[in-house]
Amino acid sequence: MSIEISATKRQVQGTGASRRLRKANRVPAVVYGSGDAIMIELDHNAIYFALKNEAFHASVLSLDLDGKKESVLLRDFQMHPFRQQVQHVDFQRVDPKKKVHKKVPLHFINDEIAPGVKLGGGKITHVLNELDVVCLAKDLPTSIEIDLAALELGHSVHIADIKLPKGVEVANHHHAADAVATVQVPRGAVEAVATAEAEAAPAAEEKK
Repeated sequence: MSIEISATKRQVQGTGASRRLRKANRVPAVVYGSGDAIMIELDHNAIYFALKNEAFHASVLSLDLDGKKESVLLRDFQMHPFRQQVQHVDFQRVDPKKKVHKKVPLHFINDEIAPGVKLGGGKITHVLNELDVVCLAKDLPTSIEIDLAALELGHSVHIADIKLPKGVEVANHHHAADAVATVQVPRGAVEAVATAEAEAAPAAEEKK
C-alpha cells in the first residue's frame, strides 16, 4: 500500500516566512529532482507522526501537491535541537526508469533460537541496522529480513549471505565480506570464567 502525504505550495519564502509557518503548525519543505525545485509546506502533526513510521523512510511516497500526485522519496529532514518539532523536510522526485539509492532497514529474526545464543550462551550484535541498496523505485523494499536461525557461536552473517529481493543490489561501498551480525560470548562472562579459574588454581595446588 502506498504511503501518501499531502502538501501545498509555499507562496512566501525566506527565514521569516519559515518561522511564521512553524508557529502556525506547518513545516517548510522542498521537492527537487527531474525538473525545477518546488517549495512546499506540510501539516506538522501529519509529517511528525509519518516520520515515526519506519516504512516512511524506505518507501516510494505519493505526494499530493495541491491535488496533483507524484512519486517521491524522503531524502532528509531536520528536527529542532530540543523540541519535538520538525523544522524542514527534503523530498526527491522519482524517475521510474532510473535506479535510486536508498537506505533500507534490516529486520533480524530467529535470534533467540540461534545455536550460538541458545546453546553457546552468546549474545547477538547487530553490526549494521540498515543497508544501502540500488534498484528501480518499483522494486524498493521497505525492509530486508535477516534470518539468524543457523548462526553459531563465534560466527557472523555477512552481506554476501543476505537474500536480496529481485531487482535489488547492494550499493558499491558495501563489501561482500562485511559482517551484518555476529554472536559472541559477552566479555563480562569470559572475564568471570577466567577469574574463577584463576581463583580455583591455588586451591587445587594445595590439595595436591
